[in-house]
Amino acid sequence: MNIASRVFLLGMLALPLSGVSFAQHTHHAAHSDTAPAPAPAARWPADDALHDGMGRIHVALEELRHYEMGHMDATMALDRVGLIEQAAADIFAKCKLPEERDAVLHRMLVPLLAAADKLKANPADMAQVQAMRDAVADYPRYFADPGWATPPAH
Repeated sequence: MNIASRVFLLGMLALPLSGVSFAQHTHHAAHSDTAPAPAPAARWPADDALHDGMGRIHVALEELRHYEMGHMDATMALDRVGLIEQAAADIFAKCKLPEERDAVLHRMLVPLLAAADKLKANPADMAQVQAMRDAVADYPRYFADPGWATPPAH
């Protein structure tokens, strides 16, 4: 990720701590370039930082299925949200991607974190769990990462 993207996104992660909603401040950024990029002819390699962070996000999202089924309490679900936020912060801090790949990843992680913020604000809003999954659903279309199944072509 380029320096400007990392600084912006790390700053956005800190906003909830200051009492300002992440979703309020990322609305413009998240919608300024919402058109999906065409999938590359060959999926891009995931560097170690991206593989690790997205792997942790994947695991936490899978574990949140238990919350959706009523087998996990809100405290445990919010712990998983914290794991997702930490994994995203680690990606922003450590992942080094060319600009096009960085932009594609940015378009996934901003809505992921916005949905995570909404779930933290209202743990009963189960739609946000699906919104988090939807935000990263195309990750394996773009990145070759053995932890994620390749979806069928659109």
